[in-house]
Amino acid sequence: MRAVIQQVKNANVVVNNEEISKIDKGFLVLLGIKDNDTMDDLAYVKKKIEKLRIFEDEDGKMNLSIEDVGGKILLVSQFTLFGDVRKGNRPSFIQAARPEKANEFYEIMKKELINDGFDVKTGKFQTHMEVGLINDGPTTILIDSERIL
Repeated sequence: MRAVIQQVKNANVVVNNEEISKIDKGFLVLLGIKDNDTMDDLAYVKKKIEKLRIFEDEDGKMNLSIEDVGGKILLVSQFTLFGDVRKGNRPSFIQAARPEKANEFYEIMKKELINDGFDVKTGKFQTHMEVGLINDGPTTILIDSERIL
């Protein structure tokens, strides 16, 4: 499982010229599910999202979590995070989970973040979306559950 976390001043999702989700200060989380991901992968990525300390404290150091600053989460499914371009220039998405599994894990992630007290907005699964954001910092972090040490 991969997640691209962008610290944002604000972010939104537009589908068919209609804004369907919007947040202010928080994280835009682009979430990619791999074909062999398990609930352990989901738990690892969820914990990292919740505990990641990339907001600045009063000394200007990255030391505060999204919970510490009362930030919101905009969660957007993005299978293209598993696009492989090592052979040629057209990406292969063979490692990305099939839509049924990807949607199941995406919905579980959303539910668990909400159950843990976070204000979570979402994109629309398997739909062309326009995602807008103002990246604060800019700060962008990649989490990959396969890179656990």
